[in-house]
Amino acid sequence: MRFGYTGVRVKDMDESVRFYTEVMGMRLVARSRIPTTKGEVAALQSPGSEQMLELNHYEPDSPYATPYTPGEGLDHLAFKVDDAKKAFEELRAKGVEVALEPPQRHLAFLKDPNGIWIELYQ
Repeated sequence: MRFGYTGVRVKDMDESVRFYTEVMGMRLVARSRIPTTKGEVAALQSPGSEQMLELNHYEPDSPYATPYTPGEGLDHLAFKVDDAKKAFEELRAKGVEVALEPPQRHLAFLKDPNGIWIELYQ
């Protein structure tokens, strides 16, 4: 298991993408909607860096759209694994709390002891 990227929650996706691309010089790698969470995700990367920044925004009626507080926008930590479903089941068997049943075969979400979401992806 390797730490892969950081996901942060943002108030306005368009404004945040513009900031990170036009002001901070990052490149938009991907952007898509996630119907399961009523959210949107954007992945960005700085030139020459392997680290990714994932921006997350949730619609007001999403169960994950909590009040936004500056500085508390950490959405989740992501770990790259060979098999997300297998790693998810192994961690659940060890008593790790499930955050969201796997919405897709290659993604899974659990919680650390502090309630921070941990994404497993392949």
